[in-house]
Amino acid sequence: MTRYLSTLALALAAAFMTPQANAEKVIVYREGQLVDPQDVAAVLGRTRSIRLLDEAPSASAPASAPTPTKYVSAAAVALAKTSTRRESAPADASALSLPVRFAFDSTEILPAARAQLDALADGIKLLAPNSVVTVEGHTDAVGSDAYNLELSRGRARAVRDYLVQHHGIEAARLKTVGYGESRPIDHTDPNAGVNRRVQFHGA
Repeated sequence: MTRYLSTLALALAAAFMTPQANAEKVIVYREGQLVDPQDVAAVLGRTRSIRLLDEAPSASAPASAPTPTKYVSAAAVALAKTSTRRESAPADASALSLPVRFAFDSTEILPAARAQLDALADGIKLLAPNSVVTVEGHTDAVGSDAYNLELSRGRARAVRDYLVQHHGIEAARLKTVGYGESRPIDHTDPNAGVNRRVQFHGA
């Protein structure tokens, strides 16, 4: 009985802490969507808090209400893909997500990803010279947890190296971290392509 009550208390505490841990808004770009360097600078120049997904609102939700990442539906992800250009960055967004394309089972960045990364680099250059950006690698759930974690770390490092080598951004300004499959955008389909991404936020 004591063990049951302890487990219940921990579960309740975790449930109450979840909204607090999901307070950050993320602008999610789809492949080919134009990235505005001014938006990049505005978003990455803000102080980091926690994580929410900035998706197109449903008909029943107010436009300003963010959707917690853990409750994103396939329909919400599809809605986010209907525009080729975003409006200006929401005032409370504090992270950007890009669908960086890599060669299969590799950390090699494909040419299709370069236009978005180049625009991102232009935005980073607009930040204060001592500002730091965190580059997060994320994968879908295909493969083992350990494999995906290592792949996500390698891909985050590959993006950092691209920004350093092709745009002259100081490596010390770019922190990298990999989360593997542990932080999907689309929780309804852990294998969804939208979960394979690189995310950026001000550190």
